[in-house]
Amino acid sequence: MNETENSIFRRPVWVVLFALTAAVAWGWAYPLIKLGFGEFGITGEMTGSKMLFAGIRFAISGLIVLAIARGKGKNFAVARPGNWWYLLLFALLNTTLHYACFYIGLSHSEGARAAILNSLGVFMLVLLACLCFKSDRLTLRKILGCVVGFAGILALNIGGGDSGRFTLMGDGMIILNALCSAFAGLMTRGLRTRVDVFVGTGYSLAIGGALLVVPGWMMGGSLPQVTGGGIVILALLIGISTLGFTLYNKLLSCNPVGKVAIFNSLIPVVGALSSCLCLGEPFYWKYLLAALLAMAGIYIINRR
Repeated sequence: MNETENSIFRRPVWVVLFALTAAVAWGWAYPLIKLGFGEFGITGEMTGSKMLFAGIRFAISGLIVLAIARGKGKNFAVARPGNWWYLLLFALLNTTLHYACFYIGLSHSEGARAAILNSLGVFMLVLLACLCFKSDRLTLRKILGCVVGFAGILALNIGGGDSGRFTLMGDGMIILNALCSAFAGLMTRGLRTRVDVFVGTGYSLAIGGALLVVPGWMMGGSLPQVTGGGIVILALLIGISTLGFTLYNKLLSCNPVGKVAIFNSLIPVVGALSSCLCLGEPFYWKYLLAALLAMAGIYIINRR
């Protein structure tokens, strides 16, 4: 990015606008993925097919980002040959392991519940960034905001059996997905010293997607049926990945991590509402409580 673009990605108004855009886009991914499973005939036990579906989405998204980068004349050079190992690890955490856990967990959990539980990664990233970067100081306000946000996650397990309880293949995989997301967010800051962030995002999505397609195919994964609706949903998911990761990774590379990451607490709000609207899932009162607590955590951390 040139200096003008850098200044745009550092201006408070644009940071808020871009971060909100990425969060809203990712929130809509929850119901779209579940709808995509139905359109392509992918059932709960078809792990290979889930990985194949995810891999196709991210590989195509990565190729689109790289094609745009080529058209804009971006520098594809990597600072040192050894930095390819960094890019590979980033691709594994940011895409492969992240979304393998996400797709498996989402198929065993309600979309609204998974959306809110996934906000665990946001608060983990805020706290981890304070340990790793001087620009992210640990303050009482950040601690309080994270405590309030974690309270929202704990609120998910309030209620009887009809409102959902912890499951290893559902909630457990979503938590692992959140951990991968948090550590990948930390690595984004180191990405810009090794390669152009836009190009690095494309590499991450393309390589990470390919590393999902291969094992998915080897596990016997397939798309049992292909419909027009399924293709539209897949195209929307590809667009969400392309837009969301491009904006989010660039923002993380230009600003204090906590300032940007905390906006992803809005993902559960969008994910819960869109899942209930699109999938007909019941909206339990604890979803509203958890969403409000997550939003309160954002306000506490960002208020001046």
